[in-house]
Amino acid sequence: MFGYVTIAPDLLPKERCDRYRSFYCGLCRALRQRHGSFSRITLSYDLTFLYILLNSLYEPQETLGLEHCFLHPMAGSAFVVSEAAEYCADMNIALSYHKCMDNWQDDKSLMSRAEAAMLRSSYERVKARYPEKCALIENCLKMIGELEKAGDPSLDGAANLTAAMLGAVYRYKENDYWADTLSQMGQGLGRFIYLMDAYEDLPKDLRKKRYNPLIPHHQREDYETFARECLTMLIAECTEAFETLPVVQDADLLRNILYNGCWMRYHALQKRRDKNKPAVVKEGTV
Repeated sequence: MFGYVTIAPDLLPKERCDRYRSFYCGLCRALRQRHGSFSRITLSYDLTFLYILLNSLYEPQETLGLEHCFLHPMAGSAFVVSEAAEYCADMNIALSYHKCMDNWQDDKSLMSRAEAAMLRSSYERVKARYPEKCALIENCLKMIGELEKAGDPSLDGAANLTAAMLGAVYRYKENDYWADTLSQMGQGLGRFIYLMDAYEDLPKDLRKKRYNPLIPHHQREDYETFARECLTMLIAECTEAFETLPVVQDADLLRNILYNGCWMRYHALQKRRDKNKPAVVKEGTV
């Protein structure tokens, strides 16, 4: 989907990176078993994070194994699966399907339209299992589209709708003791993801004259500081809720993602932009 919610591998020892990879492969396996091989193209870092989070919080029975696939035909890949993987696989399908539809509507991407068509039957099964969640996702995306079409100048409008959508996805068990806290995490992460996506897409959206909530702010002298402070505030909503959860198992992976991995694309953008800036020639050096 967006790919912002991933690990910072350079800050983890190899065995912990391998543990993260086993969750990623476990989610891939759950997708194949529930929705067929094609569904694995939707495999998302964002939902891998949710899988690790739910697995750490609820500590369900884990099944460990080694599986050979087309990406790892010889050595195979280690995986870990639990009941949380099934839920995350279904939510992965729901969000990916609508992401494809959004790409088709925005960019007329034929590839996205074809992918959505291939995912349609899987999405209908997910919708039958989680009708309220899928209805909320559909309604939020419809309202986001209306706000974007109207050119809503607010930073909050579409971001809050993304927050509502992710908040519902993170609410794993509706009447559970931790449901509200998980929902708060999803809401903060949803706002962060929406704004980070807008920040990354701003140059392209300016060129193509497309909607972006940061356009009214991009000519500010302090634009970069403004954007960074907004993003920091939004991810803090997520981390503050996270720190109240009694997670122990794999807490290091979760903190690595929230405090470092979520910023990797941002830092990569800064490096790329700094590299492309024209060099400043100091007086007296020519």
